[in-house]
Amino acid sequence: MADENSFTVEQRLRIIEDKLAIYELIAAHPPSADTGLAEYTASVYRQDGVFYRGEGLDGATGVEAIAAFILRPAHEEAIQGGLAHFAGLPLIDLRGDTAIVTSYLQLLQLDKQGERREMANHGFSTGYRIHRVVVNRWELERHAGRWKIRSRTLLPVDGSEAPRQLLARGLSDVLNATRQNSLPVAARDDAVSPSSPRQNSPADRGPSFE
Repeated sequence: MADENSFTVEQRLRIIEDKLAIYELIAAHPPSADTGLAEYTASVYRQDGVFYRGEGLDGATGVEAIAAFILRPAHEEAIQGGLAHFAGLPLIDLRGDTAIVTSYLQLLQLDKQGERREMANHGFSTGYRIHRVVVNRWELERHAGRWKIRSRTLLPVDGSEAPRQLLARGLSDVLNATRQNSLPVAARDDAVSPSSPRQNSPADRGPSFE
């Protein structure tokens, strides 16, 4: 039963619809990357979107430059070599018309040097190897009723502090939102309801990756 601290049915439905739309957005990334469908990539980024891949790998700013990434001959070579992006379930911090999404991504590749083995009822395979595991931080905004990517940061899970901090920020965002929503209505005067954005604190913003 709902009490005075609960969201209305309309608010709850809006949250569910938003999260489903965000799940769909994140879930569509692997198929688009593994097929080189730049048209889709261009449709889900803001015009001034930012794509950052950490030290040692180039990034891009602007939707055209980001979409061009998967049109590179090197990316096509990776696809033909058996590239597969395997994504984990995203953690979503919904902030009205903005959202922060934290997720894992594995880059798999067909192991052409692997031993050829048979699995009952599934044929032969040389197996796949995990080339890299990365942590993603997606910053999203809603425009004209559709969620788009403002920035995406992905860092390799290599034991360094940066990917650990990125994960910790994502968890802290969700934890803080949960605590805020559990407060009595009177204590939420300075908070923001699910239908409007929450103001980012310095902790929300964290270190700049741009």
